[in-house]
Amino acid sequence: MAEKVEKIVYFCTHGGEDCERASICFAMAGAALALDIDTTVALQGKAVYLALEGYTAHVPEVGGFAPISKLVGDFMEFGGKLLVCKPCIEERKIEDERLIEGAEITAGGTLNLLALESDAHLVY
Repeated sequence: MAEKVEKIVYFCTHGGEDCERASICFAMAGAALALDIDTTVALQGKAVYLALEGYTAHVPEVGGFAPISKLVGDFMEFGGKLLVCKPCIEERKIEDERLIEGAEITAGGTLNLLALESDAHLVY
C-alpha cells in the first residue's frame, strides 16, 4: 500500500501592499516543501501581482524574511505549485503571458476542490 502524501494549500490575498503577509505565506510554503509536503500557493485578489514578471523585485523586505523575490523563486525552484486566480488577473488587466514561468491560471471550482483534498489550508 502506498504511503499517503500530505498536501497543504496556502491562500495568499496580499501582495506588495502588505508585504509582511505575502512574505510569511511564501516562507511557510517553502518550509512545507522542505518537509516534503505537496505544497500549493493560490494567489487571489491583490496577491496576483506576486506572479507578475518583475513585480517582486520592487517589494521591500520585511520582518527578517528573505526578499519576496527569493522566497517566490525558491518556492518555484523546489517544486511548489503556484496557482493564480483568473478573475483576479482579468480584473487587473494582467495578460496570462506576463506571469512568471510555472504559474498556472485557475478559478474558484478548482480552488475549492484543492482545499477539500488538502490536509490543511491557511490564508494570508
